[in-house]
Amino acid sequence: MTDAPDFPGTGPLLALDPGEKTIGIAVCNAARTVVTPVETIRRTKFTTDANRVFELFDEFGCSGLIIGLPVNMDGSIGPRAQSARALGNNLKRLRDLPIRFQDERLSSDKAEDRLRAAGKRREEIEKVIDAHAAAVILEDAIEALKA
Repeated sequence: MTDAPDFPGTGPLLALDPGEKTIGIAVCNAARTVVTPVETIRRTKFTTDANRVFELFDEFGCSGLIIGLPVNMDGSIGPRAQSARALGNNLKRLRDLPIRFQDERLSSDKAEDRLRAAGKRREEIEKVIDAHAAAVILEDAIEALKA
């Protein structure tokens, strides 16, 4: 995980699971003990997407932003990870937020396993998988912050 030197040690965090067509979003409480999937944004224009991210950031009183970094299974950085980094850089240009990137390998698989275990059908899973993957990313980031 790459981190900003000014990343806050306390307060709620907003997490993004950026994909080509959607951005999954999750949030945690101020104590960083409860993580909740929030929503999935269908990507349109960057400014529209960024405004929604900022609205949620403010609504939940967040102190930092976690962005899932889709590292290749061999640990290398490919086009998807470069796109996630670009998203973070572009968000930071609009608003100076503390941002950390979290390796998100297998986050969607973990989220899908949890949803299946909860008895969700494929159609239901497809609607919420990105927000639940963002929740997994946030849980992993919180563990990394504690370490």
